[in-house]
Parts: sequence; C-alpha cells; structure tokens
Amino acid sequence: MAKLVKEKSFWTAIGVTLLCALAGSLLAQLPYFSLIGALVISLVLGMLVQFSPRVVEKSKKGTGFISNKFLRLGIILLGFKLNLIDLAHAGVKTILLAVLIVGLTILVVYNLARKFNVESNLAMLVASGTGICGAAAVMGISPQIQVPADQEEQKREDEVMAIAVVAILGTVFTFIEIGLKSWLHLTPTQFGVVAGGSLHEIAHAVATGGAGGPVSLDTAIITKLSRVLLLAPVALIIGFWHRRRNEVNVANQTKGKLPIPWFMGGFILASVVGTFLPLGAGVLAGLVKLAYIFLGMAMAALGMSVNFRVILKRGKGPFAAATIGSVLLLIFVIMASKWFF
Repeated sequence: MAKLVKEKSFWTAIGVTLLCALAGSLLAQLPYFSLIGALVISLVLGMLVQFSPRVVEKSKKGTGFISNKFLRLGIILLGFKLNLIDLAHAGVKTILLAVLIVGLTILVVYNLARKFNVESNLAMLVASGTGICGAAAVMGISPQIQVPADQEEQKREDEVMAIAVVAILGTVFTFIEIGLKSWLHLTPTQFGVVAGGSLHEIAHAVATGGAGGPVSLDTAIITKLSRVLLLAPVALIIGFWHRRRNEVNVANQTKGKLPIPWFMGGFILASVVGTFLPLGAGVLAGLVKLAYIFLGMAMAALGMSVNFRVILKRGKGPFAAATIGSVLLLIFVIMASKWFF
C-alpha cells in the first residue's frame, strides 16, 4: 500500500476516477439522468476514458486498488443511509416482503441465466443486482465470488455486464411502471410498495415512487431500503455457497473456511451508528454523499478496465434472464401490494 501511494499511477487514477465520480453525482441531479443514477453514470464515464489509452495506461496500477478498496469503503458508508427505526416502523409485512423478493428473485434469475448458458459467477451477479439494489449489490456481492488471479479480468467484465443489465432494465421498468400507474388502480401506499419492491436501483424507486405523491415516495424508499438491508446477509450466504460448490481454488485460502465479508459488518455498524447516535441530518447526508463518491470512483475504475467486445458478445443470456425475472418480479409485487397493503 505505502509503495503504491508513492507511485504516480496511483494519484493519476485517484484524479481521473474522482473526476468521473463528481461528474456522475452532478449529472445524476439533472432530469432524465436521475433515472440512471450516479453510480452507473460514473461507470459510463470511466468507460469513455478508454478513448484515451495513455490515461488508462498511466492509471493502470491505481485503478485495481480503487475498484477494490474504495468499493468496500463506499459500501460501509452507505450504511448511514439505512435508518433501522424507520425500517422497524414499516412493519413485519414490509420486511417479510423484502425477504421474499430478494430470495425468490435471486433464485429465479440465477436459474434462468444458467438455462441460457450464462456462467455461474455472472449469473449470480445479475441475479443479486436484480434482487437487491442494482449496481451497489453487484459490487457488494462480487468480492464474495473469489477467482484465481488469471480470471480477474473476466471477473471485472462480469461485474460491468451485471451492472449494465440491471441499470438498463431498471430504467426501462421505471418508465413502464410510471406508465402503468393509472391502469393499476393502486393506492399511494400500494404504488410505493410496487416501486420499492420491483425496481433495481434506489434512483429508480425514488423516481417512480415520486410520481405517486409524497406517501408513495416514502413507502417506495422504505420498501427499497428493506431490500438493501439484506445485502449483508445475502453476501455471507452467497460467499458460503460459492465455497461449497468448490468452483475455484484460490491460493492461500483454507478450503471450507466461511467467507465473512467484514466490510459488510461495517455497513451494518454504520446503519446502527446513523440510527442511534445524534449525528444530525446534515452529517448523515454528507456521509451518504461521500459513500456515493467512493462508490463512483470504484465504478469509474471498473469502467476504465473493461473489454467492450467481450461484453457485447456475452450479453444476450444475462439480459434475457434478467428481463424475464424483472417481469415476474413486477407481477408478484403488484399482487402482493393489492393483497397485503
């Protein structure tokens, strides 16, 4: 680490990815761009940096560190967004619905992807992004899927592919749900449950829930955050599942050892601190903004190192599986909202 910090490559990577993250945060505040979200915009900006091979080459040693360590720091800080008291007030129904959504969606999308001959690791990333919280879930689950050093490049391509799938489908379904609003005859609370329960990114849930009014918006946010809360336990389960399958043999790793995502413990701790300590709304908002900056830098670093041709070649199966899964998820959440909310 100390040696890396002294290298020019590290500071070049810091500067480039920070610029992408700040630009992504600013663009995400604009109409239409807000539907995409800051993280996905940062990823796209990182991809655009590839048009300058000289910059990419100068940043090469630093981007790997940023996409790994800054990702974990960003996810920890994202925990300050979760207010556990608000989630508790949402009631057992909301939490139970979130558990069903996340569990069933991951199982359905993963198995559909495998039917379409999608590799297991990519299938799990797409399923997790669809079921939990989009890009942040993909990046949170990815460290639990460990691969040998010679497969790291493919793993980065899998991450970008999964993020692209959930970002595009989430945006499409945002417009679909807003268009269906008048046809569904839902109460504001029910529409908020549909938005928060079926859409992938937090930005998608906010945009759609807001179309139904303040009650719908609040319900959408709470429902969505109930799914986000499950990121930590799902990461632990997937890590354990991945080891049990013995799909990879990673050097210096004890076979059968339970993979504990310690940064997810930081995520939960941050949510506890943000909920029960009097930090103030301004401080919490600042910490969440900082989380998105770190996550945006990690996404930009990821975008700077992907292979476009491979992604285009391998994209059909993941898109097909996630599309079918998203349709089934929307139908399920609409029915659940009418019956229980």
